Amino acid sequence: MHNAPFFLKYKLHYVVFWMLIFGIWYSLRADSYPSEEKALLVTFIKVVDLMLMISVTNYLLIPKLLYKKKYVLFGFAFLVLIISSSIIKMNILGRVLDNPLLYNWEKNFKARVYDNIIPHFFLVIAGAAIKLMFDYGKLQQRMAATAKEKAEAELNFLKSQINPHFLFNSLNAVYFLIDKDNADARGALHMFSEMLRYQLYEASGDKITIEKEIRYLKDYMDLQQLRKDEKYAVQFSCSPGVKGVSIEPLLLIPFVENAFKHISHYTDKSNFVKVDMQYANNVLTFLVENSKEKQKPDDKQGGIGLTNVKRRLELLYPGRYVLKTDESDERFIAQLTIHLT
Repeated sequence: MHNAPFFLKYKLHYVVFWMLIFGIWYSLRADSYPSEEKALLVTFIKVVDLMLMISVTNYLLIPKLLYKKKYVLFGFAFLVLIISSSIIKMNILGRVLDNPLLYNWEKNFKARVYDNIIPHFFLVIAGAAIKLMFDYGKLQQRMAATAKEKAEAELNFLKSQINPHFLFNSLNAVYFLIDKDNADARGALHMFSEMLRYQLYEASGDKITIEKEIRYLKDYMDLQQLRKDEKYAVQFSCSPGVKGVSIEPLLLIPFVENAFKHISHYTDKSNFVKVDMQYANNVLTFLVENSKEKQKPDDKQGGIGLTNVKRRLELLYPGRYVLKTDESDERFIAQLTIHLT
């Protein structure tokens, strides 16, 4: 049900454009061919050939090579595409029109280059230029949206921020008031202080090391564990390879907060929150799973928190992340995959 609107919104204009090209091409060149059927077939072959070259250039070569600064490889692949497509097209047209001269490159090399390769080159370049222009416009919009989001976040942060020196001094005072034998209370207050320090001082930049983000997640989960009894299992696992990379601060915590918010409260079976983090081949995989109780059909886990995360991901990692959720009556799973480089 969701495919039809997507097609109509993003693909219909593409079909209409090439149908228009077909109509114009046919009306201008129909008299050059012996029959209407031949004219339609030749026009179809030429339009499809041009469409394929532009599509491969715009949706494969540009994103995979040009945008990744592989300029030499892009230039080589582009020339190979133009030349090979021209040769294939002329072989097909030569046989359709029963004209061997069209695919005889040895005797008509200059004519073939002038009539096919050079026009193809400039037509595909024009199509690529349009693609680059639209991509640049989208990039500008995304940068403006990111700047606006950041400015709003900083403003909200400043509005809600308490004087950090006063706050930390107060926490230290409370810490020393707690009996020295009460190690759990002192440990919890110390963890809270470290989390607050992270939010106030370290998470204000654009990037943070993954090690610091992991420590913050662990402290949060340890604090949550203090509120639970033995009926609640909290597990955090992280592969040794998760190190040496940077991500946007406080990007992962909403998933964990969401899990604790919606955790089940069974008395006769397990209640759990499981967090797993993996990193390999520049891909970070973050999985959060929690037990949950059966809810009403219109009461879905997630809500505003995960919606905001999706918005941040779209702004920060456009086209480089996959967020999947899976919900049943007894558990909820959120899996985030990010290509960090």
